[in-house]
Amino acid sequence: MVTACFGLARRRFGRCLVGCALAAAVAVPVVPAAQEPVFRSGTKVVSLFATVFDANGRLVPDLGQDDFEVFDNEKPQPIVLFDNKIQPISVVIMLDTSLSMTGSIKLLQQASEQFVLRLLPDDSAKVGAFNDKIEVSDEFTNNRDRLISGIKDLDFGNATRLWDALGASLDELKGLDGRRVVLVFTDGDDQGSRTSLGTVIDRARAEEVMVYAIGLESNYFDGVRQVRTRPDRGLKKLAEETGGGFFELDEGTELAATFTKVAQELHSQYVLAFEPTKLDGKVHKLAVRMKKTGQSARARRSYLAEREDPTSTR
Repeated sequence: MVTACFGLARRRFGRCLVGCALAAAVAVPVVPAAQEPVFRSGTKVVSLFATVFDANGRLVPDLGQDDFEVFDNEKPQPIVLFDNKIQPISVVIMLDTSLSMTGSIKLLQQASEQFVLRLLPDDSAKVGAFNDKIEVSDEFTNNRDRLISGIKDLDFGNATRLWDALGASLDELKGLDGRRVVLVFTDGDDQGSRTSLGTVIDRARAEEVMVYAIGLESNYFDGVRQVRTRPDRGLKKLAEETGGGFFELDEGTELAATFTKVAQELHSQYVLAFEPTKLDGKVHKLAVRMKKTGQSARARRSYLAEREDPTSTR
């Protein structure tokens, strides 16, 4: 369980790290595993989490700083911080329990349990569900038994308030330091949300939250006719924009392997950071490229270059 004291310590540590970032850029290019390079409003360091694949789609471990190139609005940037150690995550696992999932809910529960079982001791999570309503567990915890119990106790409903659920997930992660992730599963289009996809993308970008999305095609009887559903097309855009993965499945039996793959990716990512040259209040395009032929990197595609606060006393 994440206690209040632990949260306070992390917040103090995050502020300390930002204050040391520029000195580290000059003196030491690699930070220890215990540190969590983060970008905070008003600082001059932008961080990215990159997942690297080979030509066959396999994860590539043990790379060094010199294997990467980072571009801000197509301009190459010196990498001032680099870490290839596992970074702890705070994750909200948000699951679709609408009417269309009735026939697949057991498979979904078993699959999401596989993700929980692969959380590391320093990770923490909440579980939630969405349909015509949204529910989220009370607190972040690393207690696997409690998380699995929460998955089994999730309620059911009719509609699919996907974007509202993602907005609620961002609310849960707000204010936490370190890596923040949403893992969302659905088998349908958004129905009935007050929040839009654009708002979710803007928030995830500004708050630097990575979104992983798993979608499943499904067939169900709605009481009148047989209905076939597909995951909302906006999920792919959201995942790509934030540096997460998007997986679209047509067989529920693939769910467990996919949830397991997400856990593996989250624990196999590289941290890169650079010093932006222009804080103009605009959205900047980001790109991470690999120097070695056959390798590719997935990372968030943009960031908000917030203007510096003239009243700041850093």
